[in-house]
Amino acid sequence: MEPVALTEALATFDAVWSPRIVTTVNDYDVRLAKAEGEHVWHVHEDTDEFFLVVTGELTIALREKDGERDVVLPPGSVLTVPRGTWHKPFAAPGTAILLLEPAGTPTTGDAHDPVPDHVDSTTGHAWHP
Repeated sequence: MEPVALTEALATFDAVWSPRIVTTVNDYDVRLAKAEGEHVWHVHEDTDEFFLVVTGELTIALREKDGERDVVLPPGSVLTVPRGTWHKPFAAPGTAILLLEPAGTPTTGDAHDPVPDHVDSTTGHAWHP
C-alpha cells in the first residue's frame, strides 16, 4: 500500500500499447500505458473501457449506429467507451494513458481486426517499481 507516482512508473518502461498494471481496485486492473500511433479496431462485448489521458493527446474512433466519429481527449480528459462499441485509439507521440478494466480483459477485446506488431495483445503486465 504505497502510492504510485505515474510519471515515475512511466519512466520504467518504453513499450507502447503494452499496459502495466500499477494497482487493482476490487476486481479491476488500473493499467498505465504509453501510446503512440494507431491501436487496432476492437470491441469489448461484456465490459466498458475507461480511458484517462495522463500526457499527450488521444483520439478514439468510435463506430456507432449513425456511423463513425472521432473523440479527441487532451491531457486530463476521461472517456468511457460503452461495452459493445467498436473503437480504435490513436495517440500523438508522448501520450500516456491510464485504463480501468476488469482483471483479465484483453487489450484487443473480444473481437478485433488484425493486430499490428507494435500492439501488445495482453491482459496487462505486472508493473515493478
